[in-house]
Amino acid sequence: MDVQILHQDDSIVVADKPSGLLAVPGRGAEKLDSLAWRVQQRWPDARVVHRLDMETSGLMVFGLGLAAQRAVSMAFEQRRVDKRYIAVVAGLLHEDAGTVDAPLICDWPNRPRQKIDAMHGKPSLTHWTVLARDPHAQTTRVRLEPVTGRSHQLRLHMLHLGHPILGDTLYADRAARAAAPRLMLHAQWLRIPHPGSSELLEFDCPVPF
Repeated sequence: MDVQILHQDDSIVVADKPSGLLAVPGRGAEKLDSLAWRVQQRWPDARVVHRLDMETSGLMVFGLGLAAQRAVSMAFEQRRVDKRYIAVVAGLLHEDAGTVDAPLICDWPNRPRQKIDAMHGKPSLTHWTVLARDPHAQTTRVRLEPVTGRSHQLRLHMLHLGHPILGDTLYADRAARAAAPRLMLHAQWLRIPHPGSSELLEFDCPVPF
């Protein structure tokens, strides 16, 4: 699978990660291939700022050098980065928009799964908007805007609404898993302050499904 570089300057690289490719290397030589590894073949000083699940496609940003990585990482931590994802979920959402506020925590006996835990979970907030409904297929295309960045947040928040993302092998039921050849989740749009100039940069990545 090919990796498309969408932007590169003295401070950052922005790439489109394909679904099925690891964001960063896993354990063992057989899991070395990843978006980070491929980017570092061209830019050896590229450093990971944030991650996407292997099954999720879309925009990832790398800092070129430690100072750029720290600056972009700080922007993520301080929620100065705006993100939009596109997903296709099972069922027809009745409302046109809403917010999921459901704290998340690691489900340790069942790692890498996460779970909603109102008492011990970390605050997790997602805004969602319906883009299109398909009554024939009984699916809904939604735009997801995470305020926080918890692991598996979007997948669990859609499940919490009763509408799992199609193709989700971790959380969806059998029918929703089988309804798509991949996880139907794509990091489509990103706005970040440039680590050098603080200029707001916007990146858009076409949805492959």
